[in-house]
Amino acid sequence: MKDYQPDRIVYLKNKLLSVPLKMAVSDAKVVMGKQRTLANVFLTCTEIKTENGLEGMGFTYALRAGGYSQYQLANEFAPLLLGEDPNDISRLWDKLSWASNSLGSSGLATQTISAFDMALWDIKGKRASLPLNKLLGSYRETLPCYNTSGGYLQVPIEEVVKNAKKSLAQGIGGIKLKVGQADYKKDVERVRILRQELGDDVSIMIDANQQWDLSTALRAGEQLDKYNLTWLEEPLNAHDVQGHYKLTQTLKTSIGTGEMLSSVAEISEFIECSAVDLIMPDAMRLGGITPFLDVMSKAAEKRMMLAPHFVMELHLSLAATYTLNAWVEHIEWLQPVFNEKIKMKNGEMFVSAALGNGLSLNEKNTQGMLLMEKEFSKKKGINYGDNNEN
Repeated sequence: MKDYQPDRIVYLKNKLLSVPLKMAVSDAKVVMGKQRTLANVFLTCTEIKTENGLEGMGFTYALRAGGYSQYQLANEFAPLLLGEDPNDISRLWDKLSWASNSLGSSGLATQTISAFDMALWDIKGKRASLPLNKLLGSYRETLPCYNTSGGYLQVPIEEVVKNAKKSLAQGIGGIKLKVGQADYKKDVERVRILRQELGDDVSIMIDANQQWDLSTALRAGEQLDKYNLTWLEEPLNAHDVQGHYKLTQTLKTSIGTGEMLSSVAEISEFIECSAVDLIMPDAMRLGGITPFLDVMSKAAEKRMMLAPHFVMELHLSLAATYTLNAWVEHIEWLQPVFNEKIKMKNGEMFVSAALGNGLSLNEKNTQGMLLMEKEFSKKKGINYGDNNEN
């Protein structure tokens, strides 16, 4: 049997894309005057090539602000990976984390690492001739999914109902409605109408986007309990562990949060004390697949449901490896970026059988989205055996 022969990273390319939404959307943060309407998604994409001819692609994203900062930090990270063995994923994650340590251990730094981490896992899957879910150890080939994009607050409830019925007809299994207005009674009324129109058997989720205080969430939650909701998402500030715990102990409806937390340490606080009923991590915000796996392991120990935030293109493969119940969020905003399309039927998404992360950039579509790009390649004089930084 032959010994393993190390591979080396010899080329990287970073791209910054601005992905337009077909329709600008507003959640409770916008309605309450805290953010502007969301009209596009910034993507920082990285392509990595190795000495042995393998290629990997990864990306991270930013909403409203931070896209240019992620891209510029990615350009600082890229040279640090030249000459490295792409299989040393955990060590390379730590290398990039320490390189940006002065920025902190969450936020911009970890979110930028995500693009490289995802690309390295893509290479590892292709080297093993396995899809990402099979590489990690899959538990299922399909997962229940719910649509979010049709239920934003700027959409009248009559149109939300139409959007919901259209989504269900397309094979989506559940519907999420945005709530969190100043007068929660208006939210309750929208939920009542949606439940009445869709019937008792359809899974309905609601998302307050952190806009209630504890007393409001308790009052609203008591009225919402009668509508048999699958969960109430982000009712409070994203870092309010005690408040979420109080809600889980008081309300019948399951409570979830986690999408705004950008480190394993932050999200672990909620898991360790069972402050929520379901955990909703975002691999891009956590730092990529590597820390996401850590979060899944911790959540499984507490027997929590998993419902990753956004980026169904990656989270579908990751959630397929979760040992317990999981949902995948259907938001189609990024679909024009990729050549591959997700299949849905009978309320479930089908996990891709393509090798690695199963994604490739649609060059025709992304050409019009491209804001800037930069290449990095092997240069004479690099000592590939020295991983120390000055």
